[in-house]
Amino acid sequence: MSGNLATVSYIGATILFILSLGGLSNPESSRRGNLFGMIGMTIAVLATVFGPRVTAAGYPWIVGAMAVGGAVGLYAAKVVKMTQMPELVALMHSLVGLAACLVGYASYIDTSAPLSGAEKSIHEMEIYIGILIGAVTFSGSLIAFGKLSGKIGGSPMLLPGRHWMNLAGLLVVIWFGREFINAHSIADGMTPLVVMTVIALLFGIHMVMAIGGADMPVVVSMLNSYSGWAAAATGFMLSNDLLIVVGALVGSSGAILSYIMCRAMNRNFISVIAGGFGTGGGTPAAKGDAAAPVGEVVPISAVETAELLKDAKSVIIVPGYGMAVAQAQHTVYEITKHLREKGVNIRFGIHPVAGRMPGHMNVLLAEAKVPYDIVMEMDELNDDFPATDVAMVIGANDIVNPAAQDDPTSPIAGMPVLEVWKAKTSIVMKRSMASGYAGVDNPLFYKENNRMLFGDAKKMLDEVLVALKS
Repeated sequence: MSGNLATVSYIGATILFILSLGGLSNPESSRRGNLFGMIGMTIAVLATVFGPRVTAAGYPWIVGAMAVGGAVGLYAAKVVKMTQMPELVALMHSLVGLAACLVGYASYIDTSAPLSGAEKSIHEMEIYIGILIGAVTFSGSLIAFGKLSGKIGGSPMLLPGRHWMNLAGLLVVIWFGREFINAHSIADGMTPLVVMTVIALLFGIHMVMAIGGADMPVVVSMLNSYSGWAAAATGFMLSNDLLIVVGALVGSSGAILSYIMCRAMNRNFISVIAGGFGTGGGTPAAKGDAAAPVGEVVPISAVETAELLKDAKSVIIVPGYGMAVAQAQHTVYEITKHLREKGVNIRFGIHPVAGRMPGHMNVLLAEAKVPYDIVMEMDELNDDFPATDVAMVIGANDIVNPAAQDDPTSPIAGMPVLEVWKAKTSIVMKRSMASGYAGVDNPLFYKENNRMLFGDAKKMLDEVLVALKS
């Protein structure tokens, strides 16, 4: 393949990647977006493999690497559950960071095309920055994977003087960067490069360890952005225009997503990086001056829940991580289908940070064939709760916590939430009274119009469905 044809192929792949991102922004067009992305990546890989920069001697290595990577991907697709997608995404981000580091070191020791003067300095700066971003992404993503999978506790690790430690690390990295650029040989430059890599790895670990469980969704999207910039840096090192463009697309979209999620949690990006908010799931956080919820918890049975749903004219369901864990989305669809056939106006309210990652609940509901037109964003539904007969919360906690509006001392004060307590009756499905991922109590449980349906979401919803049909 000629260089011109490879360039045209890269342009076509870039257009398809942009169309893919556009398609993924809406549930109705998400399948088309995925298809565009797959076609674009196929074109990009073929144009690179058969392009002028790859010789025939490299084909066996490329085929072998693709076979191994494809086998791992197929295995992951078969065994990874939907509830494990956040940690899988974090793990994949780590691989992008690792690739940036390895490419950086390979580019530095490559003497096949010696450079000099300003060109050499610019190339070495690309290598230094690329390895820096890659190392932070690699170690930070591994810690995020550990926290999301439960292998590492969700509580933030707050070292004394941690901000000064980070500042000192940054200054050392800058100083060694100067030493690296001024090195007269590869051997001389390797020491500052290795020292910087170690500091970057430690910074990635420290940064994510200091972030509490409640902020982990933002961390995943933030690391997504970092992985994009790492890919762009790799593109600069390899003089690959497509990698630069795709990395910039991923990096910028990840940054925008992080901003949207921070707004949805009433947090700013700097405060998330500073860390300290949230604990491990179900472990109460320090409440400070926050008032303890008062009132009486009123339990309800599956049969009584079915009776309330039968009598309702308007129902809003708020799915959460508990629904994902229990794999209850298909039963939710059967209940939805039955109620809609009876003329009930039933809709779903989705919080922007639902299920640890944005869009997770949408994917689960789409998998269960819940119609797209009744799955709505929080802002579209919040004004409708006062006119709703039953608001049913399935395994969600922090996103329906009235303390976010009523208690200025709460750690989640100001966070936008779904106002389910304004419905005529709210039903919360939970295994226990444990706090949510943010580790704060929920006064919703004690409100007069609230009922608690305790137990496994799948089991309880199956009983509700049987009672509805009887």
